[in-house]
Amino acid sequence: MSKSLQGFATESRTVMIKPDRDLLTSSHWGTYRVEVQDGRVTGMRPFERDPDPSPIGPALVDLLDDPMRIKAPMVRKSWLEGGPGTAGHMRGQEAFVQVTWEEANRLVADELQRVRREHGNQAIYAGSYGWASAGRFHHAQSQLKRFLNCIGGYTSSRFTYSFAAAETIVPRILGTFRGFLNNQTSWESIATDCDLLVAFGGIPLKNGQISQGGLGAHIQRDGVLRAKAAGVEFVNISPLRSDIDAAIGAEWLAPRPCTDVALILALCHTLLVEDLCDDEFLARYTVGMEQFSAYLLGCSDGVEKTPQWAAAITEIPAETILELARRMAQSRTMVSVAWALTRQQHGEQPFWAVIALASMLGQIGRPGTGFAFGYSAMNNTGLNRQQVNYASLPQGKNPVAEFIPVARVTEMLERPGDAFDFDGTRYTYPDIRVVWWAGGNPFHHHQDLNRFRRAWAKPDTVIANDWCWNSLTKHADIVLPCTTTLERADLALTPKDRHQVVMDKAMEPVGQARDDHEIFRGIAARLGAEEAFTEGRSPEEWLRWIYTVSRQRAAAEGVEMPDWDQFQRDGWMEVPAPPKLTVMMEAFIADPDAHPLATPSGRIEIFSETIAGFGYDDCPGHPAWMAPAEWLGAAAPDELHLMSNQPHNKLHGQMDHGRVSQADRPDGLEPALMNPRDARTRDLSEGQPIRLHNARGACLATLRLSEAIRPGVVQVATGAWWDPDPDGDLCRHGNPNALTPDQGTSKLAQGPAAHSCLVRVEAFEGRLPERRAHQPPEIVPRG
Repeated sequence: MSKSLQGFATESRTVMIKPDRDLLTSSHWGTYRVEVQDGRVTGMRPFERDPDPSPIGPALVDLLDDPMRIKAPMVRKSWLEGGPGTAGHMRGQEAFVQVTWEEANRLVADELQRVRREHGNQAIYAGSYGWASAGRFHHAQSQLKRFLNCIGGYTSSRFTYSFAAAETIVPRILGTFRGFLNNQTSWESIATDCDLLVAFGGIPLKNGQISQGGLGAHIQRDGVLRAKAAGVEFVNISPLRSDIDAAIGAEWLAPRPCTDVALILALCHTLLVEDLCDDEFLARYTVGMEQFSAYLLGCSDGVEKTPQWAAAITEIPAETILELARRMAQSRTMVSVAWALTRQQHGEQPFWAVIALASMLGQIGRPGTGFAFGYSAMNNTGLNRQQVNYASLPQGKNPVAEFIPVARVTEMLERPGDAFDFDGTRYTYPDIRVVWWAGGNPFHHHQDLNRFRRAWAKPDTVIANDWCWNSLTKHADIVLPCTTTLERADLALTPKDRHQVVMDKAMEPVGQARDDHEIFRGIAARLGAEEAFTEGRSPEEWLRWIYTVSRQRAAAEGVEMPDWDQFQRDGWMEVPAPPKLTVMMEAFIADPDAHPLATPSGRIEIFSETIAGFGYDDCPGHPAWMAPAEWLGAAAPDELHLMSNQPHNKLHGQMDHGRVSQADRPDGLEPALMNPRDARTRDLSEGQPIRLHNARGACLATLRLSEAIRPGVVQVATGAWWDPDPDGDLCRHGNPNALTPDQGTSKLAQGPAAHSCLVRVEAFEGRLPERRAHQPPEIVPRG
């Protein structure tokens, strides 16, 4: 590997790379040493501190200058010729024209001025949801939102696709969600003080490959294996056996999808009627058990939530439910609930029900036990770490009050001026004229993509900052090409990992790509807002400012960070683990009067007077079973339940065209996992192309058979770039969001409900259509 690269130019000045260390970068998949030859990145090898590195990150090397790279500003042809509002229905089907950065900046600035003048800043939607980059400064959404706040603001989105239902309801129960999410009981505590870990939704190690903001060392596999070696027993409650690693030897209970709440309620019923509850815990630390007990016993609705009742819903035998409840009461028990369980109709209920179950067991706040929000949902879950509030790019204050729940984009575009409910208040959808996305891809994570695409035609202008021709950029009007993490300098300072890493600039930008800060600086200059946006700082000066403030904050929390020059020389540092193992809610349990929860009662609210007061018919005042519109209990004989879970070979849709993702589908189609019993009834066989369809759309996939998925279920991971057939509603590539329903979890949270989805599956007959997901659009000359 060459170490001859002595320095490189940025917008400000030369930043020196010391010859006595290799270049480093960090990403959501891990930290890597970067190999460079003749100014080009030739390889990325795992960071020596990482015991279980992900193979996904190094796939970026092949994509830096491949045909899908966007190398210059681009404008959709008819928009360029006809102006804003021209042929929005042609987004995704039309050629692009290359323009200069000067013209791109002028087009964007003029359109922003027009929309602000004629409609106001609330007509600009910059939800821009997505994972963006690991760097603390070059974080696309922060740059976008800072820029827009400098010119009057924008309509925003609230919460995340990952767990919007939990983000809304858990603060009503515990006073905060993020506060506990970031301080969950550590794996070391589980290994020392837990007997039984019951995992609703499993502990999928594939999800633990990633962490927001970058990571230095993967800990999930080691954590679960150490717990197993220490004698902890595991129960995997999921339609997929693989949701806990085979090496763990977990007991597998495979309920019908979207029925976990019924199972949890039956466990609670057993604890109640067999006098296995911790009554002292409930009296001291919770409120609302009386109302919840009445519901469990059927006093409030005439239906007793017995194991027999739950067995008919879940297809888990009643005796199994009884035995599990007794075992949980007799053991030191941790209950984990996966984030995926929020992404269903009534997705608020699983987290609420698990909190109620753990409260009845009375083991919350003790070492190794209680409840957790999804071990291995990300790498940082269960990591014993010192919390440091590192600085980031200040976004400023958004003067615009309008917002939408994050997953209600389609309704916003379809129904401007209509009312919607959210968390106890009624709001109105704004009239959006400009959509701007930077650092994400709604055509990956949104549901019912055919409906979404029709709504996407409505705005006057769609702007996208991105580095490759994915489904978002193909459906934009103005495309602003940005750099990758290897083409700019940054800092991976994250409270979610102990390792803090210098992200070196390893190569010059490909083509005319610019980092997001430079993109917005250029547009801000045309709008007279350059000084407000940059504050007179260059990118390097911003990095130094971020590091200086972070170092000061760390010192206030007892963490010593090296000075800037030493950090640049070393390339990384590790924050020492705290001397005491993390136990979630420990302070509250030790003294609930001195450390009350931020709820109306100061206690865990098993029944919430506040939520009950909203009067929502789809979210009552206590955990409850409400059957979703689409589930196996309401399915036709030939329907299957679709599970569209997270992929193992990419992060959402990032680098779908990379070698790791491509290796999993030699025929170019996303795999679909099915039980052999279901395949036989449909006369299907291993490896053949299949068509999954419902009233919302269809997608193609390649069939894979396994006994490790329960009958009645078909699984297709998300992340395949959407590749719609222009003449129909078929995704030729295998994106399951062509099929998933676009509906809110409830009036409370309005989160995504992708997992409440029924489909039919049949053999695909004839020649497979040409797939264009990994082909760039046509680029044509002007005029």
